[in-house]
Amino acid sequence: MGEINCSTFTQFAFVGITNNPGMKVTFFTIFLIVYFINLLANLGMIILIRVDPQLHMPMYYFLSHLSFCDLCYSTAIGPKMLVDIFAENKSIPFSGCALQFFVSCVFIDSECLLLAVMAFDRYKAISNPLLYTVSMSSRVCSRLMAGVYTVGIADALIHTTLAFRLCFCGSNEINHFFCDLSPLLLLSCSDTQINELLIFTISGFIELNSIAGVLVSYCYIFLSVLRIHSAEGRFKAFSTCTSHLTAVAIFQGTLLFIYFRPSSSYSPDQDKTTSLFYTLVIPMLNPLIYSLRNKDVKQALEKLKTKRCF
Repeated sequence: MGEINCSTFTQFAFVGITNNPGMKVTFFTIFLIVYFINLLANLGMIILIRVDPQLHMPMYYFLSHLSFCDLCYSTAIGPKMLVDIFAENKSIPFSGCALQFFVSCVFIDSECLLLAVMAFDRYKAISNPLLYTVSMSSRVCSRLMAGVYTVGIADALIHTTLAFRLCFCGSNEINHFFCDLSPLLLLSCSDTQINELLIFTISGFIELNSIAGVLVSYCYIFLSVLRIHSAEGRFKAFSTCTSHLTAVAIFQGTLLFIYFRPSSSYSPDQDKTTSLFYTLVIPMLNPLIYSLRNKDVKQALEKLKTKRCF
């Protein structure tokens, strides 16, 4: 068996969202608005939590990091995707592709784990509200976030290192709008079994542990709520969890669909549509979900508006 003739690619090229000229203006307008709202809403949430003392609580500390993760991975992908809609040359340098994948992987993994940490935070707040600020001290919160980012960086380093050491033969055209692992592996003429195995083991471990953490936390939350005698108290306890549950359902459901479906059902066009949803739409929805359904955030916004008026 002869040796594989590895091509030395200096760049990759994206197929992009669409090659239909009639749809380019529509797609650009829609996704520019989505990215602008995403940028404004997440930056606004981070700044609001930092400047308002009422929001200096563990729940909002984690929420500010959720907005930070959303902002980072959507910005790693969104601007390049928007430029490429009208660009004739949709190329990206080899190192740029590796960096884009690394950054998006770090913050998507981090968000996945962060949602589990936020469920644990809700359990602590509801099960024993008097000791909440003690059990979820700033030191504990910082350590939890350090753990979240460490796992995200480690997973991204493993996937990035192994993926970008592969041999790439023939076409350098990635059938996607950003450097994602599945379409990238399709270009390789090396054996990608190790890469595919690690996607299912490491990424699967992170995903399943995150889901398990959320489920266990909410089981304990449910038991804690049953001990509350008043209907008003039960409603108030559950209402603090609805925003988080909505965010978990949308984010985790999308990731499970993309990365844990059978390879026989892989469709590039379907993959692009789903990826657009979790890379641009979900980061836009998260701050809106938390601001529209959260009394403290709405009060902080009203106070900010009042200060600006005077």
